[in-house]
Amino acid sequence: MDFELNEEQRMVREMVREFAQKELAPRAAEVDRTEEFPAENIRKMAELGLMGLPYPEEYGGGGGDYLSYAIAVEEIARACGSTALIYAAHVSLGCGPIYYFGTEAQKRKWLPRLCSGQGLGAFGLTEPEAGSDAGATRTTAVRDGDVY
Repeated sequence: MDFELNEEQRMVREMVREFAQKELAPRAAEVDRTEEFPAENIRKMAELGLMGLPYPEEYGGGGGDYLSYAIAVEEIARACGSTALIYAAHVSLGCGPIYYFGTEAQKRKWLPRLCSGQGLGAFGLTEPEAGSDAGATRTTAVRDGDVY
């Protein structure tokens, strides 16, 4: 089994590492201290094409593999943990369910906006007995005509 990164993965690592050290690291402590949402960091990552890195180009993604995405998360986290968590939630929890389980119409409607960074995907979970365990939620949706 070959554990070496391929050329594209190495290029992603170097590009994201350089960006993160230059743009994210200098403000990381301030972002954490003030509990500020780092909107400027997200905007800059969108400009680099990172927000849809592992998704196909047909949906506005970067067409990269999942290892390249994991490398990007790692490099961002080295510089700013808060930004890395937002990024990972956007790509995995926000975009992922749409890509893996959405209809073709949902993918075409939502993924280009999310992959470009024009929108930010998230995962909202709040249920007193579940905490952050999505599998323990008990809320159900009941159809009432055209709505739930």
